[in-house]
Amino acid sequence: MSSNTPTAALSEAGVSIWLDDLSRQRIVSGGLERLIAERDVVGVTTNPTIFAGALANGAAYAEQLHALSIAGADVDTAVFEITTDDVRDAADHFRPVYDRTGGYDGRVSIEVAPGLAHDTAATIEQAKELWAKVDRPNVMIKIPATIAGLDAITETIAAGISVNVTLIFSLDRYREVIDAYLTGLERARAAGIDLGTIHSVASFFVSRVDTEIDKRLVAIGTDEALGLKSKAGVANAQLAYELFEQVFADERATALLAGGANRQRPLWASTGVKDPSLSDTLYVTELVAPGVVNTMPEKTLEATFDHGEIVGDTVTGAYAEAGAVLDALARVGVDYDDVTALLEREGVEKFIVSWNELLDTVRGALEAAA
Repeated sequence: MSSNTPTAALSEAGVSIWLDDLSRQRIVSGGLERLIAERDVVGVTTNPTIFAGALANGAAYAEQLHALSIAGADVDTAVFEITTDDVRDAADHFRPVYDRTGGYDGRVSIEVAPGLAHDTAATIEQAKELWAKVDRPNVMIKIPATIAGLDAITETIAAGISVNVTLIFSLDRYREVIDAYLTGLERARAAGIDLGTIHSVASFFVSRVDTEIDKRLVAIGTDEALGLKSKAGVANAQLAYELFEQVFADERATALLAGGANRQRPLWASTGVKDPSLSDTLYVTELVAPGVVNTMPEKTLEATFDHGEIVGDTVTGAYAEAGAVLDALARVGVDYDDVTALLEREGVEKFIVSWNELLDTVRGALEAAA
């Protein structure tokens, strides 16, 4: 691990740095090991967009695609084999971190197909398939926080599988996600599963909230509205952390923790800044708190390493101010519930588009190899 750097300071403040990117080229080139050694990276997240980009731009998959073509694999099988192989290899690279931290970090996430986001049973089935196929204790299965996803989260946790809950935008849905996790733990306990082996993170998206709300504030156009630009994403996440603290301090959660369960950590996702007028480390430096994960694209990671100013906890003392931001947004006419519902729908739709691009890329490669 590095020392006397902003990423080291971030780690010392209790933030686990995970990379929001994965490709076979990154693994085989030693790039992933470099980030572990020099940038304090202790985990990796993937999603359909990441895999689509990796397959579209990487020659590292040519040999496997050729073999799959010769074997007569269809496109779904090929995608399943390719992505699970990458995640398994990455998990092996992070195994020393996993062992050193007692399973707390060293995690690699892989997502169920986004087209299953509204199908509870199919999500559960694929989550179990992915868990069995990767066959590494430090993998997490990503399940979106849709209505259908909530029951899938519970059942997957109940089966003893670690879960990264993704696409969380609203505080109400976040509360439902925590409840789904706790219910899953209760069922796992009843089944005799060691609760200490089950880990989970709840991925709360940040920059997308600002992007949508800022667009609405500009349309409103008043001085009060414009004065609220680029404040909603951080405020929303800070209030999510307050909720995390409250729920995991109540009787239901503490009983499970006393039985060996782990808290479901908040994970800050979508932390790349979209507005060039903002600090490129905004969603890192303003969201420092003990026991959270920040999953960063490499550009944000490098910006943080280069010039991030880590001054300690910037979350737990900000709840009143964060609540005032959401109140002010409502006052100028921004409908929070409408924003978060839209972002959830768009999040699923964007991943479906990326998944279809991934399928098209692999289909073309299989045909070319044939």
